[in-house]
Amino acid sequence: MQGIKIKNIIGILIGTAIFSFGFVHFNMQNQLGEGGFSGITLILYFTLNWDPALLNLLLNIPMFIIGWRLLGKKTFIYTLIGTFGVSVFLKIFHVYEFKMNLQEDLFLVSLFAGVFVGVGLGIVFRFGGTTGGVDIVARLANKYLGWSIGKTMFGFDFVVIILSWATFLDARSMMYTLVAVYVGGRVIDFVQEGANSAKGTFIISPKSNEIADLISKQMERGVTIFDGHGHFTKEHRDVLYCVVARNELVRLKNIIYGIDPHAFVTIMDVRDVSGEGFTLDDKKQPIH
Repeated sequence: MQGIKIKNIIGILIGTAIFSFGFVHFNMQNQLGEGGFSGITLILYFTLNWDPALLNLLLNIPMFIIGWRLLGKKTFIYTLIGTFGVSVFLKIFHVYEFKMNLQEDLFLVSLFAGVFVGVGLGIVFRFGGTTGGVDIVARLANKYLGWSIGKTMFGFDFVVIILSWATFLDARSMMYTLVAVYVGGRVIDFVQEGANSAKGTFIISPKSNEIADLISKQMERGVTIFDGHGHFTKEHRDVLYCVVARNELVRLKNIIYGIDPHAFVTIMDVRDVSGEGFTLDDKKQPIH
């Protein structure tokens, strides 16, 4: 099908393998809960001993329909791959699992569960797929409402965790499950956005031209100049805007304050930066 890329399929399968490994070896082995449809499969596994791999497919049939109607054919294909990938790897790791004996250290278990789930799902999302279930809901909220995928999933997960507490989790395991879900949500956001995250700075100074020149020469970063004026003083001021990588922030501040120690500077997080210097080189070619 047009638009389907082999590298995306491989990336999705790698992500589902990482997710499934953590799910089996940290959540299932240590009776730790999970959010979303995965959490529902755990409830049915620990209470009725139903196969999570099969349940994952059965629960996602309605989500396949939603994915087809709202996300388009390409994303639907990627969703099928992600969902079937999870079920296949869940079965493999469940049959050939190895014991880690971490029941006495649930804090470590919760951290690793969150990291594996977060990295796995983050990779799946980054390559344009989902694993079905609440992943589709979170992806739609991100696409149409701009909501963070990790935070949207956390809200849905919380409800599932309460249900898990009412069925098979004790209070201690429930609290560690919350830790795992929170870590997973943060890791998802980092995997999706962290690679291209940066810092955006607004700089107001009477020496704006000198600052802009030095940033361009020493850091080879672009600077945009806005025409502004102070509401109280009524004075004209150039406002500089510059985006730099996180590890360049200290260097940028040294340049600014080396020229004007009294410059007014605001710094903010910038996510998913694209363009020259970040995803394109100086010849407008993609940076691999």
